[in-house]
Amino acid sequence: MISIVALLLWGVAALLGTAMLAIAISRRDSATQLVYGLILGITAVMFLAVSSHLVSDPAGVSVVTLPLGLPWIGAHFRLDALSAFFLVVVNLGGAFASLYGLGYGRHESAPHRVLPFFPAFLAGMNLVVLADDAFTFLLSWEFMSLASWALVMAHHREPNNTRAGYIYLVMASFGTLALLLAFGLLAGPAGTYTFDAMRAAEPTLFVAAAVLALMLLGAGSKAGLVPLHVWLPLAHPAAPSHVSALMSGVMTKVAIYGFIRVIFDLLGEPAWWSGVVVLFLGGLTAVLGILHALMEKDLKRLLAYSTIENIGVIFASLGLALAFKANAMPSAAALALTAALFHVLNHSFFKSLLFFGAGAVLTATGERNMEKLGGLIHRMPLTSFVFLVGCVSISALPPFNGFVSEWLAFQAILQSPDLPQWGLKVMVPAVGGLLALSAALAAACFVKAFGITFLGRPRSAAMEQVREVDHYSLAAMFALAALCLLAGILPGFVIDGISPVTLSLIGSRMPVQMAQPWLSIVPIAESRSSYNGLLVLVFITISASLAAVVIHRFASHALRRGPAWGCGFPDITPAAQYTAVSFAQPIRRVFGTFAFRAREKVEMPPPGATGPARLTVEMHDVIWETFYQPIAGAVGYATEKLNRLQFLTIRRYLTLVFLYLVTLLLVLALWP
Repeated sequence: MISIVALLLWGVAALLGTAMLAIAISRRDSATQLVYGLILGITAVMFLAVSSHLVSDPAGVSVVTLPLGLPWIGAHFRLDALSAFFLVVVNLGGAFASLYGLGYGRHESAPHRVLPFFPAFLAGMNLVVLADDAFTFLLSWEFMSLASWALVMAHHREPNNTRAGYIYLVMASFGTLALLLAFGLLAGPAGTYTFDAMRAAEPTLFVAAAVLALMLLGAGSKAGLVPLHVWLPLAHPAAPSHVSALMSGVMTKVAIYGFIRVIFDLLGEPAWWSGVVVLFLGGLTAVLGILHALMEKDLKRLLAYSTIENIGVIFASLGLALAFKANAMPSAAALALTAALFHVLNHSFFKSLLFFGAGAVLTATGERNMEKLGGLIHRMPLTSFVFLVGCVSISALPPFNGFVSEWLAFQAILQSPDLPQWGLKVMVPAVGGLLALSAALAAACFVKAFGITFLGRPRSAAMEQVREVDHYSLAAMFALAALCLLAGILPGFVIDGISPVTLSLIGSRMPVQMAQPWLSIVPIAESRSSYNGLLVLVFITISASLAAVVIHRFASHALRRGPAWGCGFPDITPAAQYTAVSFAQPIRRVFGTFAFRAREKVEMPPPGATGPARLTVEMHDVIWETFYQPIAGAVGYATEKLNRLQFLTIRRYLTLVFLYLVTLLLVLALWP
């Protein structure tokens, strides 16, 4: 009987075969339907296979070794509880993106630049999660990065897309280098590249600290951890919308998988200070990500910056899990890790849904700038409904799924008084405050995103002519909206499904949730806290229905209608509405000096002049200007100077080679 890993590898081979087929037929009219249909079928089969494995044998481990890769070790692949969970995320996200692509792909201007790399991207992510040795992992990681870079560059003729692809490629190469060094330290002098050998080794304190730093650089750069996030708000808007959904909802989770695999599995027992580092970076990432999202008027860039905020929430929960694990608090560690993994799944749902919604808006209107949208709820009612579900979910409002995972994270934070180190006693509540702030700002951000885009009056005449998108796109969005609701009202199923992962990494798990009455969830004990999403849904439905009945029955006779206030203008004009920039102005004035070095300049016309007053807002990307701009300037200066080398004569080239050889010989002679 074929093993589950072998079946999944055949699925990866099928995806690569689909990529080869797409190269041959991508310019045909039928290519879009055929390629995305094949990908949908393959990823659905892989998802069902992994799900059945999680249900039937959650603690089982399956391995396969192929005679590929390095000659003396081969290519190792492994399926355990951790990889199975992330394979569910990868293939479920891939299936929905493929379903969405069946409709969205009809409007793709360059399908021959997208179709071959889309299945290759999915194959690379699957291989990363299945890899069981350093060489296979790094090779798959780089393959995933290059395939996603090609998708980012699909529309390379559009303004700024080439710059986005260049920065993404540089950051991806930097991250791979950091991962290479991390695995080199884990392998040690013996060169034990298999993960089993790394698990058996006992790294020194210095090696453990260096590996943690390198994994934060390598996996953190791919996930979007501050200050390594600079590629993300450039690359996500540049890619096609279903690719953006995969990059944001799935690829960043593959990076989190890499971090968990190394730090929680291969590195052994953590030190308590490692939790402090990860906690701090997670809290900082959450707040800065959502502040940048609030300032945006480009809908896809807003969603990209929001991804950074959610990555911060996940890393903060992972930092808590490290701190609790280091202090022999397995129940609290299992709770924190469950919160992180639950948010991984939730974010893949609602962020994919939101990027699909943004893609639907872009397809229907040709616009990503929210300042030119508005009033779409009347023309695109179905898209507006599912986009609202995504906004409520990502804002962590009950009874949807975002609330449950963030509530679990706060329940883990409440366990921090039992930690013995004063550094953690101070850091954990501080990060809890940052997460609470980011949750409040996220709600404001998505009130803005939905309100400016879908409500109000159309801000241009073109917005009055738009139509609803195709049935494939709507089916993908409604399915994800349903999953957001189901995971919110029945979270016990998800928590119990995650429990094999926490058992394998922590040695403990949360209490069995399906044994609780009324489908409640109990993180520690019922006497301390509990939550019931189903009862919350019932309460909201009944109370809202009663309120609507009472208002329409007893208050309608008192309703008076009158003209809306038009800000002093006799005719109602869309210009009198809130814009994306004006909505964020109060928050910009509170946080702008700290986060953006924002400056406002008002130009008032002189008395008697009829010209308008003008408000100019100057904002800066502090992290880019502080860290990356000087490096880019230095590289540009160096390349300009070194460019002269290509114009040397043959005599000067020979002289340079001679001097290089002499220098190399001197180094070897002086080497101790």
